[in-house]
Amino acid sequence: MKIAADLNRNEDLPGIEKLLGSLFDELKEILHGAYLVREVSPKTLDFIQSFGEKLSCTIITYTMQKRGIDCEYLDASKLIKTDDNFGNAKVNEKATYNKIKRYFSRRKKLQIITGFIASTSDNEITTLGRGGSDYTASIFGAALNAKKIEIWTDVDGILTADPRKVKNAFPLPSVTYEEAMELSHFGAKVIYPPTLLPALKKNIETVIKNTFNPEFPGTRIIKREQSSDMTVKGISSIDNVTLLGISGGGMVGVTGIAGRLFTALARYNVNIILISQASSEHSVCIAIPPAMGKISVKAIEEEFKLEIMEGKISRVSLEENLSVIAVVGENMRRTPGIAGRVFQSLGKNNINIVAIAQGSSELNISLIIDRKDITKALNVLHNSLLKTRKR
Repeated sequence: MKIAADLNRNEDLPGIEKLLGSLFDELKEILHGAYLVREVSPKTLDFIQSFGEKLSCTIITYTMQKRGIDCEYLDASKLIKTDDNFGNAKVNEKATYNKIKRYFSRRKKLQIITGFIASTSDNEITTLGRGGSDYTASIFGAALNAKKIEIWTDVDGILTADPRKVKNAFPLPSVTYEEAMELSHFGAKVIYPPTLLPALKKNIETVIKNTFNPEFPGTRIIKREQSSDMTVKGISSIDNVTLLGISGGGMVGVTGIAGRLFTALARYNVNIILISQASSEHSVCIAIPPAMGKISVKAIEEEFKLEIMEGKISRVSLEENLSVIAVVGENMRRTPGIAGRVFQSLGKNNINIVAIAQGSSELNISLIIDRKDITKALNVLHNSLLKTRKR
């Protein structure tokens, strides 16, 4: 209520208090129910979390209307349709786009839209995961074939590294969608990975801007760059990962091992961050979130029970307190010496590499190192690969 009071004059408060009061009454009712049963299901949690967006959008819409702006409130859950994976629902693109197009074909007013929330085909409230508000903007932009989608954050765009760890990090004027996806997958939190997909499919430019520095041009995310003098665009990291290792002579040359491995982990909804496999097929290493360590071992031991009993798989291990670093840049393709500079820079600074992964696209070199070395490694690599650039 303080925010509503700060934004509105005293004579306007009764109106906004009435609007917010009905939302608060609804929220109190569901919270009381959760208190009585001593349990909050994912479905109930999504419903509770939806009130943050509803309340803030109600305040903003009311305030803008009182200041003479012709606008109206839009609850995005009426238009964005998803499955029932509460907490991180998957959008039904076709149904959603049709609803959005139909709605806007009849509306001329400025729309103040709730982010983050959606609903199932049965109209149960769902949420779109961390960064779901940015995702909402991209969904609406793609559905309406917008010329540009702007995402407003609290930083000057996508930076070359995390500025909290690397003082010399600087904002990038532009990146491709592939580069942005790689950077966000490996820890760059300025953009939520699913946000990029709707815009990419429609080839819509996305711009990351700073709310507190609106004159700064920010970072353009585009499908393809005409030219760039930067070989490496950025270095991102995930601070804490666990390495799941599977090894054994019985894995060599046996078809279907990888498929069974990934299926077993998927059965327990284990998120795979990175995969590294020896060319001999004797061992496979998979980086996973630390919280999924024990359940991952259980999944592997269940799936490969016979192979473990027969000694074909000799070891299923977990190595904790590790970090992932990703060096990303489209111009790394067919550019000799990048990997050598990465390994040499880390080696000179006594930073050991536990595992390595690189796809055939050459867009990304991913390394797993000891967690205690993460800040040092980021600065070493940034100085080596990006030091000639000025902020």
